[in-house]
Amino acid sequence: MTTAFRSAERPAPPPRPRPGSNALARELRQRGRRRLLREDFLTMLAWASGAASVALYLADGGAAQFNNLTTATTSIGIIAGLIGTDLVLVMLLLAARIPLIDGTVGHDRAMEIHGKLGKPALYLILAHMVFLLIGYGLTDRLNPFAEGVSMWNSLPDMWIAFISTVLFILVVVTSLVAVRRRYPYEFWYVVHLLTYAAVLTALPHQFSEGQLFSPGQWQRWYWIVFYLVVLAALLRYRIWAPIALTFRHQLSVTRVVSAGDGAVSIELTGLRLEELTGAGGRFFIWRFLAPRLWWHHHPFSLSADPAAGRLRITVRNLGKGSAALMAVKPGTKVAVSGPYGLFGHAARTRPGLVLVGSGIGITPLRAILERAEFEPGEATVILRASTPETLYLRDEIAELCRQRGATMYELIGQRARHGNPWLPRHQTGLALSNYVPNLKASDVYVCGPKKWADAVLKDAKSAGLSDEQLHHERFDW
Repeated sequence: MTTAFRSAERPAPPPRPRPGSNALARELRQRGRRRLLREDFLTMLAWASGAASVALYLADGGAAQFNNLTTATTSIGIIAGLIGTDLVLVMLLLAARIPLIDGTVGHDRAMEIHGKLGKPALYLILAHMVFLLIGYGLTDRLNPFAEGVSMWNSLPDMWIAFISTVLFILVVVTSLVAVRRRYPYEFWYVVHLLTYAAVLTALPHQFSEGQLFSPGQWQRWYWIVFYLVVLAALLRYRIWAPIALTFRHQLSVTRVVSAGDGAVSIELTGLRLEELTGAGGRFFIWRFLAPRLWWHHHPFSLSADPAAGRLRITVRNLGKGSAALMAVKPGTKVAVSGPYGLFGHAARTRPGLVLVGSGIGITPLRAILERAEFEPGEATVILRASTPETLYLRDEIAELCRQRGATMYELIGQRARHGNPWLPRHQTGLALSNYVPNLKASDVYVCGPKKWADAVLKDAKSAGLSDEQLHHERFDW
């Protein structure tokens, strides 16, 4: 079934540019350019940190070590360790939920880069250990294994360095998709906290007297400052910010109402909720402070913009953690942090707006639609579901489309096996461009299961859209 509040059977003609549309386009272009400049700046800083770690080592006497095989081997190991440590600290900054990073590249992309750096960091740290054992072994005329035993026995803090390496290996191995899918998210999350333990256990042998970062060297101060910046970011944004936000807004559950097949809307009240206006689409991390619930944290987007002192999230029963929320009791206090991500107004680059959602992924689109900037006729909403019962918040979205002059399509049915698999079977010969005549002048927001969303994004890219026009909220971890 297809429903359109502008054209029931045929695609609408491309809208004519309006003065307001042109002004919005200029504003979005300027906003996009500023974000790209910030991204270039952050990328430059990341590369510069690695280059600085090597340059300072070479300037503090490391360059003179490349005069024979033994000292050159040791120096290669030291450089590998420096770059590996630098990558680990960059990873921690990417995971610190710093507003500058989150507002520039978004949470999903920051965590994607964070994950990609894990293996190179581990390989460099392992190379650091192997080359040092070989280099020191050549000096002491011992094989690498014997040298390792000697270092363990003779250097008081070296056993901690070996433990640090083992912890890094555990973190990387448990981060592999094939491994982490075998365990609940909470198990993986706790194991992932070993990254902090690994960094802490690596500190003593780095800063001990007579080692690489001995007093009087420039690189000693560089690494002290780097570590303090990372520590400050983690304390400020991962620990203090959620505590402060929770006490500031004092959220509690007021009621839980059915939102369709296997889903509920949880309504909350609190203080100063108008400060969260415009956060639609972006997600918060919620922790319901009740028995058997408090230790689960849930990344949910708002399903309605804050109004009259109320917030609302819509949750579907997709597993053990979310199933427990189906019966959360009114009065339950809620800890919250956020908002995070670029799945919202700040990511817009074009005056046209296309919102494509499937299943529970429909609900964040409702909050975006509520406050998004667009002229009548320049927004299209596509709701995808296997059955009418899973068109969550359908009536609310339809009413918003009527009020704001947006076109809405309901695509219901089993997924197509050929053509565009994000469409129902009876529409397999169509594409996203058939529903959105001004597609190339639009931003496309996609929210739903990963494989389905990937198919929508592939369809959009085949129509000529650039990556900056595509916005995707992931449901996997």
